[in-house]
Order: sequence, then C-alpha cells, then structure tokens
Amino acid sequence: MQSELLEQLQSWHEQDEFGRIIERIEAIPETERDYNLIGQLARAYNNTGRYREAVEQLLSVHQQGASDPLWQYRLGYAYCYIANYEQALLAFERADELMPHDESTLEFLRQIRPEADKMRRDRQRHEEELAAFKQSGIQNQLRAASGTYDPATFWVQSDYAQDNHVSDPFDEEEIVSIEQELGYKLPASYIQLMNTQNGGIPALTVFPTKEATSWAEDHIAISSLMGIGHDKIYALAGELGSRFMIEDWGYPDLGIVICDCPSAGHDVVMLDYRFCGPEGEPCVVHVDQENDYEITYLAPNFEAFIRGLVDEETYELSDEENED
Repeated sequence: MQSELLEQLQSWHEQDEFGRIIERIEAIPETERDYNLIGQLARAYNNTGRYREAVEQLLSVHQQGASDPLWQYRLGYAYCYIANYEQALLAFERADELMPHDESTLEFLRQIRPEADKMRRDRQRHEEELAAFKQSGIQNQLRAASGTYDPATFWVQSDYAQDNHVSDPFDEEEIVSIEQELGYKLPASYIQLMNTQNGGIPALTVFPTKEATSWAEDHIAISSLMGIGHDKIYALAGELGSRFMIEDWGYPDLGIVICDCPSAGHDVVMLDYRFCGPEGEPCVVHVDQENDYEITYLAPNFEAFIRGLVDEETYELSDEENED
C-alpha cells in the first residue's frame, strides 16, 4: 500500500499536480504520516509556494533528516524563498557535505552566500540599533496622549485615502483574526498608530537609507500605510494587502507588507520577522522587486521607522543644492 501511494505521488509530481499531492497526504492523519510522506508533502508545499509550511513539516522530522541530503536540500530551498538566507546556507552546505558535487546544490550555494553575508551584517546592525532605541526611552509612544506624536498632522486627509486606505476602527477580535491570517503578531506601536487612524496616507513619506535602491541613492519613498482590516483595498488583509503582494507579486514571505510605494507594486516596505520569529518585534525593511527582491534594512522596529520619516522636499532641496 505504501509503495503504491509513493508511486502515485511521484506520478502526480511529474505531472505538476502538486495540489493533488497535498490533498492526498493531508487526508492522512498526522500520526500515520511517516518520514517519506512528510518529505513528499514538504516538496509539494515548496512547489506551491507554501514555504513556511514546508519548513514546519521538515523540522518535524529533523532527527531523521539531519543525515539525508535530500531533506537538507528541501529545507534549504524553503528557507531560501522566505529569505532566511543564513539558515538556507547552513542546509545547502550540509547537503553538499552529504552528497558532494550536486549541481543544483552548488548553484544555490553560489547564489546564497552573498545574501547570507548581507543578512548577517543586517542582523548585527539591527541588534546595535535596537539596543540604542531601547536606551532612548521612547518606546511605544505612537499615541495621541504621549505628547510626542500628533495624529492631526501625521495623516493627509482626502477622499481617495478614505475610499481606499482608511479602514473602520478595529477591536481585539479583529487584531487576532488578522494575526492568524497573516501568521505574525502585530507590533504594539503599529496598533497604537492605527488606533489614531486605521491606515492612510502619511504627510511624511521618505525614509533615508544607507545604500541605494531602484528608487534613489539614499532614500526610499512610501505612498501609504496599510490599516488593520479586510474592508479597504489597501488594508493588511484587503484585496491588495500583504498576502496578495507575497502570493501574487512574489515578495519573500519574511513578514508583513506594511506600506505600498509610488512604484505601484514594484517595491514595498515590510515588517521583517526573520531575526525575532513570528511572535517577536520585527524590524522594517524595503524589498525591491526591480532588483531581484533585494532587501534593504531600514529600522530596528516600526516606531523607529515612523519617527525616521521625513518630508520629500528634504531630498528635493538636497538635489537642488548638489546641482548648484
């Protein structure tokens, strides 16, 4: 029976019937799935873009998979497509040790090594900037009562913003629903900001960067902040919300798309949970589809990102000064 099932699964794999593989294996109780079935399910998840689920399945049999080059390859593949390049590199290096000279593994290693190096540098920068931010004593103050934040001047009011961006007020049930749908815990500072107005267009739309992107040499721009809800098209769970950008536009599933940009989808700003896990406090990154989804570190947390926004005229004036 087992051999017949594995033959059927392999036949579906060769016909790109990955959904049928998933449906068939998921119909088997988890307690009855052995190492081979879990590997087949993880492969099908990888082939349908469900990379986080693939990682979860593979790690459930990590003791058996530790010495299996195919298990290591599948794990590295899944980590690669959620942009966890440090873990992907470890898995592919182990796969190469167990089965040297495999061309597919070597190709991934060539691609991932520079990305893993960059991720390590970003991690170090994140730890340093987060420690400095905590020492500043201004955490979780994005509320009107704090005296340091004025929602009346933060948001730009317009009919367009009301129609497309500003969601209705939310309650705790809505927060839980969104978090379950997206798979990540929302930062407290983000929830505080959304309590003043639930999404919209900010007056300050530029954030300085230490490296160039497809937008500019020294900054990126945003066009809106997504609100908590399903109702508006640019809400977190709206028609053009976070999951849409990840599943339809191919952005890495490293967290939550939080801002759209003037490029109309060709770059976004995301909450990045790679360093903290899905329950932790994410940093903020810019992801550039125009440059092969290049990730540029922006800020150690959401509040630091909001406080770092500046007026677009800052850079227009700088350009004029440079021309002079």
